[in-house]
Amino acid sequence: MNPFVFQNPTKLIFGKGQNSALANEVKHYGENVLLVYGGGSIKRNGLYDQVIGQLKEAGAVVTELAGVEPNPRLTTVQKGIDLCHEHNIDLILAVGGGSVIDASKAIAVGAKFDGHIWDVITKKAEATGALPLGTVLTLAATGSEMNAGSVVTNWEINEKVGWSSPFSYPKFSILDPKNTITVPEDQTVYGMVDMMTHVMEAYFHKAENTPLQDRIMESILLTVMETAPKLLADLENEEYRETILYCGTMALNGITQMGLRGDWATHNIEHAVSAIYDIPHAGGLAILFPHWLRHALDERIERHVQLATRVLGVDPAGKTDQEVALEGIEKLSAFWTSLGAPNRLADYDIDNSQVDKMAGLAAKNGEFGNFKPLTKNDVENILTASL
Repeated sequence: MNPFVFQNPTKLIFGKGQNSALANEVKHYGENVLLVYGGGSIKRNGLYDQVIGQLKEAGAVVTELAGVEPNPRLTTVQKGIDLCHEHNIDLILAVGGGSVIDASKAIAVGAKFDGHIWDVITKKAEATGALPLGTVLTLAATGSEMNAGSVVTNWEINEKVGWSSPFSYPKFSILDPKNTITVPEDQTVYGMVDMMTHVMEAYFHKAENTPLQDRIMESILLTVMETAPKLLADLENEEYRETILYCGTMALNGITQMGLRGDWATHNIEHAVSAIYDIPHAGGLAILFPHWLRHALDERIERHVQLATRVLGVDPAGKTDQEVALEGIEKLSAFWTSLGAPNRLADYDIDNSQVDKMAGLAAKNGEFGNFKPLTKNDVENILTASL
């Protein structure tokens, strides 16, 4: 494996009834709180009232930023930054899923940056600090509650960019499975696809001697695959929700990537697709990832075979490595389809008219992908196969 340093400063507060820990956490950071949330589901399910009650108990003065989009916009981030300056915010509290947390990370860093936050996001400038950020998670999916990563869309120029900073880790994250009980079926499916792709992006690496890392990743994938059908058959089952919630966090909090460097090209391609078409991130990943797997078959096929046999249940007897790998890809795609995920870009009414533009966005900075480097032409081939 590669030499590494691991540090994750986020305090994870996990389990049933942990919403009640919020007041005590908030007291550590000051009284002026910016409450950030999305389209209003937290008001319909009662979580908003719980959070406001906890903030009152902590003596907080609350300013609200509602309406964060599923693919959070730069314009929304800027609104949050302006509110931080206007109200002398001490703590940002993100209550929602990955998009709300991603936007809040950019707000937290932007509030302490003397310049435009887009320069930090696009790596033209370095972050200099951040306001403290806490989260109350409502969707098992992105893992943003326990990592430094964030994705922000600049809709004016159709660019969706992933970025991170040492300053953008949440100080604390509260994960109570009850907060995810009312998540609808489609969003539940997208969340499980998202966390699986996070694991598989890391799984396809070129480091040697990673038996423990591989087994950790395989165990997360197997747990999601075993639990997913049960959860979809019983969406209000708190134990299944708890299991999936924990899987989502473990999939992308750095544990799986110690000593190795995953690929991440598929995420980059999907960002280009949803920057133009504004589709659900995990829906795009469900479509694109199997086609990336096929494209990458000639790159260390033993990784494909290992995934197929250990996770996807392929019997290798009497089959070539390529046959095993291809059967694994088919089983993965079929599993996601069985959950209700899309498998063609046409499911989102996407045709070939923007393939060149999407490929250009994905390859804007040249070749990318750590396991299988891709050119613009490679991306065009993957997108065309995905139509």
